[in-house]
Amino acid sequence: MIDKARRTGAFVLAAVLTRAGTAALRAEAPGGRARWERRNHAGRAVGLYAGPASALAVAVGAGRVRPAAGLAVLAVGACGAYDDVAGAGDPRRGFRAHLAALRDGEATSGAVKLFGVSAAGLAAGALLRERPLDKVLAGVVIASAAHCVNLVDVRPGRAAAAVLALGAPGLLREGAGAELAATALGAAAAVLPDDLGERTMIGDTGAHALGAALGTAVAAGSGRAGLVAHAVAFVAATVWGERVSAVARAGRRSRVTTGTHSCE
Repeated sequence: MIDKARRTGAFVLAAVLTRAGTAALRAEAPGGRARWERRNHAGRAVGLYAGPASALAVAVGAGRVRPAAGLAVLAVGACGAYDDVAGAGDPRRGFRAHLAALRDGEATSGAVKLFGVSAAGLAAGALLRERPLDKVLAGVVIASAAHCVNLVDVRPGRAAAAVLALGAPGLLREGAGAELAATALGAAAAVLPDDLGERTMIGDTGAHALGAALGTAVAAGSGRAGLVAHAVAFVAATVWGERVSAVARAGRRSRVTTGTHSCE
């Protein structure tokens, strides 16, 4: 009963903070609305407010459960925010393209994000687990989960729906793992209606933060076998990222442009 109440509280807190943060950013629009709003293919205004709002909400909620988890989500979300801003207009997608550019001497925003997210994941894994191998596995899970959720953020609602689907089994865990899963689910549920309605988008900021939250739930609530299974699955999805994105892209077509950067 206590675990159920804590899961419910974590879900509600993340959902409320996400909605409140989105509303506050929409009302204030720091830096001007032009920085936060874009037009999609149908000429509909799409706000970028939900990304930072969901990232901060999940960081706060996760931090209440495990401070290391909250810091990981915050750091990963910051890496996504950097790419949202600095990577606007860069047509390169996938880690292979960014690593190829790095070999040629160009440090793209995507490469910075890749290494930043990886470092944040490994640091959090080291704090969340005790044994050396488990620390590494947990770090891989957190970082690759963040990248995987971002891979499916190619159509309205895809990333939030993926978080809901992947995070739901985590509610069956006990303790910190279940609370962290509930936190990710609460934020995803809060952004889904506006995301599907093409009134907002979560961008790299929100997608990476939500994915990192899922990863911390696995890292905190799984044994070694679970860590290995999730690490293999998430890394494989990341390696085959173009195919994962293609599957997520199937169905209703929509093009949302953020400056010269597009999510499609």
